[in-house]
Amino acid sequence: MDTQHKAQAKVVAIIPARYHSNRFEGKPLAKIAGKPMIQHVYERARAVALLSRVAVATDDERIAECVRSFGGEVVMTRSDHVSGTDRLAEAASIMEIAEQDVVVNIQGDQPLFEAEVIAQVATPLLEDPALPMSTLIYKIVRQEEITDPNHVKTVFDRQNNALYFSRASIPFQRNPEEPEVPTYYKHLGFYAYRKGFLLTFVGLPEGEWERFEKLEQLRALEFGYRIKVVLTAHDSIEVDTPQDLERVEELIRRDGK
Repeated sequence: MDTQHKAQAKVVAIIPARYHSNRFEGKPLAKIAGKPMIQHVYERARAVALLSRVAVATDDERIAECVRSFGGEVVMTRSDHVSGTDRLAEAASIMEIAEQDVVVNIQGDQPLFEAEVIAQVATPLLEDPALPMSTLIYKIVRQEEITDPNHVKTVFDRQNNALYFSRASIPFQRNPEEPEVPTYYKHLGFYAYRKGFLLTFVGLPEGEWERFEKLEQLRALEFGYRIKVVLTAHDSIEVDTPQDLERVEELIRRDGK
């Protein structure tokens, strides 16, 4: 059954891209080493052998035009989506992706992601047909990220199913004088969903914990759905500001690619 399932399920990547951003207007079109950021992300995704199809989902003609100009697939979605996941679900429906296929959400602001992370996030769904979604985590090494609410922390059970995600530092160490300190894990914004579950997920009402933490994945946990977390050795740089852009350009220059 599993072997048959593995053979049948395809893995499709969708890159949601918005033009309007509070911190960085027109971010997907910002140039990095002479190419728009969205092109860097798209080309990296196209190079991943596991992906049978890659598309950019947007509501903005400027982004669509840019994607078409380098030969990419673009899906036009509604402009009133509250979140990237809603845009992802609409795009998955338009693309007529099969119910059991795996949809990977690649953030349009992570131009340097490692190809390996796509296989890492998608494999649990290929191996377990009952699993609705999975995501990546990374062991925190920079001390300042533990208390930074922009870096979301997570705790999980012995089977690597997420128990909770928070902007707070979890676990909280009650006795700081103890020599042993907890290991902290941060959540990385790569998700894989079963296509059928993706449509179920966006149909659920907003969860209570989601409302306070402003973290969508808590909705899945609150309504009793499993999220498998996969530990990766690859941290990913998100471009949120023009300063981040400079950091990425410097890394590309140093790396020579």
